Amino acid sequence: MAARSKARTRALDILFEADQRGLNAETLLDERLRDRQSRAANNPYTAELVRGVVGKWNDINAALTDYSQGWTLERMPAVDRAILRLGAWEVLWNDEIPDAVAISEAVALATELSTDESPAFVNGLLGRLAEVKATIV
Repeated sequence: MAARSKARTRALDILFEADQRGLNAETLLDERLRDRQSRAANNPYTAELVRGVVGKWNDINAALTDYSQGWTLERMPAVDRAILRLGAWEVLWNDEIPDAVAISEAVALATELSTDESPAFVNGLLGRLAEVKATIV
């Protein structure tokens, strides 16, 4: 698995855990980075992803809500919310990653970790965000 793919998986773990525990994801990341064993497992892109998502939290949630057509964030499975937040940040605010790569990586995470319907939902929603990106950022 490529380094950035591993970083996405680790960032997803932090975002998901923070959501489930009602914590700020950046606080949880900082906690993990203070632990020597956890710090070794998290490369710098993991931290960039988590900090990026937290920094644009309200904008990401608004974009996901506006374009999810009939699905509130609360109604989405927690893992899908975390995947979508991660993917939305990469699509909308990380110019180093091509949109197609960010979407593909998010779909792969959904395929591996969520329901049978999730990959298509993640693909469609992130694809729509990529299409309207200029109106969001």
